[in-house]
Amino acid sequence: MNAPIRVALTGAAGNIGYALVFRIANGDLFGPGQPVQLRLLEIPPAMKTLEGVAMELEDGAFPLLHDVILTDDARMAFDGANWALLVGARPRGKGMERADLLGANAPIFKAQGAALNERAAADIRVVVVGNPANTNCLVAQRNAPDIPAERFTAMTRLDHNRAKSQLAKKAGVPVAEVTRVTVWGNHSGTQYPDAYHALIGGRPAPEVIGDEYWIREVFIPTVQKRGSAVIEARGQSSAGSAANALINHVQSWYGGTPAGDWVSMAVHSAGAYGAPEGVFFSYPVTIRDGVYQIVEGLDLSPFDRERLRITGEELLQERQDALQVLP
Repeated sequence: MNAPIRVALTGAAGNIGYALVFRIANGDLFGPGQPVQLRLLEIPPAMKTLEGVAMELEDGAFPLLHDVILTDDARMAFDGANWALLVGARPRGKGMERADLLGANAPIFKAQGAALNERAAADIRVVVVGNPANTNCLVAQRNAPDIPAERFTAMTRLDHNRAKSQLAKKAGVPVAEVTRVTVWGNHSGTQYPDAYHALIGGRPAPEVIGDEYWIREVFIPTVQKRGSAVIEARGQSSAGSAANALINHVQSWYGGTPAGDWVSMAVHSAGAYGAPEGVFFSYPVTIRDGVYQIVEGLDLSPFDRERLRITGEELLQERQDALQVLP
């Protein structure tokens, strides 16, 4: 059997972490022949809850689960880690603006970036989920100067999955029929879920949908506001779907993308498609042998470009707000 892959997970006792750990232990990330070691990080007040999670993992008798380490020390959690899933973050409280949320979380990701830089394995891959994910990812990356920037990503796969589902539902087809969906920009209300380059059953999605008003006035805002709609309906933020999206993100990065399709991933921007440089911007990417490439040559309309400009400006503002913790 292969040597275990070390997976560090922050916020492991939270709702997303709880939905995630059993699937990781079951082999959903790397396949049925690959054992894993879980390194679970929590804040001190949550360690008792985390012990209960570890008991359940033990009771699950997962053949691929090699070991479980519980800690409230980021340096220990990231020691030798091959993958770091940064889920834990302070949630937005009542009356908090996005800048307030960034101010509360940026110091956390600064410390975690430094710990990754010091302790992670040479092949480390990092996925940031805790919000505001794109800029938290930037903070962690900038505080890990010895790790290549392309090893850091922020998750927009939940938005991507939401967009696929909405298109499939409108067209009356299985989700598997929907390909080449893109979510551009920030994981926020300014994101741009792009139906115009998507395919449904191999045909252009706008042609299949046949309803321009629906795409612009229903589809786009539905995806942008879906997280708020879930909170309104169940009284809590997305957990199961977020965990599933993180599984999908890692599966794609580890195993690659299907021929003829791509996924959405927030990666370090060098300015492709006119996006700001030096932020983590969600693009369509293809992945092979663990290396992602931004899809090139897409023809963007003035409508597309305006949406990219809006979400890019928000990311620049977030970067400005985070300057206090950026080296």
